[in-house]
Amino acid sequence: MSEESGRDSLNRRNFMATAIGASALLAANTEPASAQAATVSRGTIYTGEMIDGKKVISALNIDDLEPGKRHLFYFQGVQMATGQHWHVSTMVAKGGRPGKRVALVSGVHGDEISSVRTIQAVMESLDPLEMSGAVLAVLDVSRPAMEGMARRWPNSGRGIDLTDMNREWPGHENGPTASSRHAWMVFNRLLKPNADYAIDFHTSTTGIDITAMHIARMDLPEVRAMAELFPIDQIFDNPAYPGILANAFIDAGIPAFTPEIGASRILDHNMIPLFVGGTMNVLKHHGIIAGPMGRTGKDTGIFIGNSAHAVVATRGGFIELLVKLNDKVEAGQKVAVQRSTFGDVVAEYTSAVSGEVGACRTDATSEPGNMLLSVLYNQTPSDGVDPIPE
Repeated sequence: MSEESGRDSLNRRNFMATAIGASALLAANTEPASAQAATVSRGTIYTGEMIDGKKVISALNIDDLEPGKRHLFYFQGVQMATGQHWHVSTMVAKGGRPGKRVALVSGVHGDEISSVRTIQAVMESLDPLEMSGAVLAVLDVSRPAMEGMARRWPNSGRGIDLTDMNREWPGHENGPTASSRHAWMVFNRLLKPNADYAIDFHTSTTGIDITAMHIARMDLPEVRAMAELFPIDQIFDNPAYPGILANAFIDAGIPAFTPEIGASRILDHNMIPLFVGGTMNVLKHHGIIAGPMGRTGKDTGIFIGNSAHAVVATRGGFIELLVKLNDKVEAGQKVAVQRSTFGDVVAEYTSAVSGEVGACRTDATSEPGNMLLSVLYNQTPSDGVDPIPE
């Protein structure tokens, strides 16, 4: 046993003891008919609670679960300010035979809804009896953000602070915010122990549309192999910024990447099938399900760029874009104009690079500093700029 696995085992035993003790105290102060002692099953911790007929867990070990079945849970996350817990919807399709484990994640940002439906559709397509390995689906990571259809998690530490959960990973067990602690719990007790590969699904943020694309580390062979199995338009080949979930997976030795499924706050029924099909290809690639590959990036001629140039508003006013998603643009090309309330042109905007439009503002007005559009392009070396609004 490695030193790391030994520490993990010790932490698990300590956590199990704490959970059992807390449950026993609860049972002692509750009517016997409603009291349920917490149970432990070789690493999976059941709190004894039920929500909507689904068992609540505070840690998961897929090895504990019965093979050839679909399992539905609520994962007990961090506490709210009132002392209740945020619960994360969790599904496992465990195959009848041993094999690889793939984690599918959505809801890290609360306004990204097509990502949730993509995972739902994948899980609906799986027959555990015909599978090898397992697929773990974690659907609504940032529960308070999703309740408000908002990108950021509202912390109540100093009034209400808004935290971007995709800058928090892998979180901190004793972090200064609830979102940081929640990220640690989800990553260490739910995701990392149960994944050999991972896909963290997103969409653009509110006010921005984005093409069918990935953010992916194409220098990593296992990531490249998965990313190219999707019949999409673009791949942003860039490590992006610290704290994103895909990077936390990679740092833990789990190949991962970030699909981006169009606009936020909607179900994009044109894009969702592309990402469902690509995910099914990934599961075939890893031998979890059988069958011929569907359409891949070879069929769509994916454009891969290592940098992204943001065209940013310098004035306030009404925006008219002169290009659309996936358009090829040249350096110096006019891409947008901005007008005052009187209709006067107050600014004209050009692209500083040649490439393809990857993201566009959908709100018709803009303050100074807002991104109007993003152009995906290549330069050597990459400048590391990341205006992609995942």
